[in-house]
Amino acid sequence: MARLTKNRKSILGLIEPGKVYTLEEASKVLKSISTTKFDASVDLDVRLGVDPKKPNQMVRGVVTLPHGTGKKVRVLALCTPDKEAEAKAAGAEFVGLDDYIEKIKGGWTDIDVIICTPTVMAKVGALGKVLGPRGLMPNPKSGTVTLEIGKAVTEVKAGKIDFKVDKYGIVHSSVGKLSFDPEKLVENAKEFMSTIMKLKPSSAKGTYVKSIYISSTMSPGIQLDAKSFQ
Repeated sequence: MARLTKNRKSILGLIEPGKVYTLEEASKVLKSISTTKFDASVDLDVRLGVDPKKPNQMVRGVVTLPHGTGKKVRVLALCTPDKEAEAKAAGAEFVGLDDYIEKIKGGWTDIDVIICTPTVMAKVGALGKVLGPRGLMPNPKSGTVTLEIGKAVTEVKAGKIDFKVDKYGIVHSSVGKLSFDPEKLVENAKEFMSTIMKLKPSSAKGTYVKSIYISSTMSPGIQLDAKSFQ
């Protein structure tokens, strides 16, 4: 078992053992326990009482955080020439079709989100083996396959994120940056959890939200009181 460093011990000492924090308290504590020299991401990990192996208990959705994620999102718009100007005007960094499809086949995935029109999905679908494992495959349910490509790009840039429960029943998502005011982190986290609650499968029995932890990059997690989201 790895030994704790003095620095790690001092950080853990700032978290009260066994305490379940309110969202407001934890948002402030995060700033005191972070040791990164960069603007760390703040993440929520929500363990749900669902069985992801059952299709009727899969939790997946999209949410637009009121204050964004604080992260610069690099968008690739795969579309026909008549939609290129619309995508560029909305702020997509990369716009085109065949050239980018060939680049992706060659292993290029230096992007965060891919948005495409339904008319090109036949070509994009062939990239599933590359894009799927990286979570980059466009999906109509997440709004990344649409004729309104400019609107979709704008929403993603503004903080719209796609999430789904993993095989362990946990949903992971960034809700901002450590540089955010605690109030903004709280509002983002509450918006995210509100969406999670609306997606509760009718077939899920027992406790739906089993635990919620908040952390920043490389920091220990802080357990949150689910009641603080009400």
